[in-house]
Amino acid sequence: MDNHSYNFPSDCTPLTNCKSGRKPAGSTVVNMGNTGRNAPRDYLIWSLCNTLYVNFCCLGFMALIYSIKARDQKTQGNLQLAQECSDKAKWYNILAAGWNLLIPLLAIVLLVFLLVHLGTSQGSFDFFGEDGFQNFMKLFSW
Repeated sequence: MDNHSYNFPSDCTPLTNCKSGRKPAGSTVVNMGNTGRNAPRDYLIWSLCNTLYVNFCCLGFMALIYSIKARDQKTQGNLQLAQECSDKAKWYNILAAGWNLLIPLLAIVLLVFLLVHLGTSQGSFDFFGEDGFQNFMKLFSW
């Protein structure tokens, strides 16, 4: 259709502003789903790290299971069950991370106490010397 055959309203030409010839715009509604509530987190990466690190008492593995359940329920649209699984995964991750930090810290503290005790025991303890192993074993003999 060319411009010559089109009939414009009397006050509206192609290169002018013609608000009177336009119809009022209607509204368009787009349903975006449940926008008021955020989807729960699944903590999957954190669970994987806890599972692959120390995994004391399988706490990291339990967190991984609940993380996968939370992700599955979130994709199915069941946000209430996804939130419950997400909360369980979070607490299992907290427990696993606590144990994963506590065990190496306890080992370091015990090693430091052992070295301090050996340094203050009777005589000098030659830990790296020729008879260091024999002196170390004397500490544990009754």
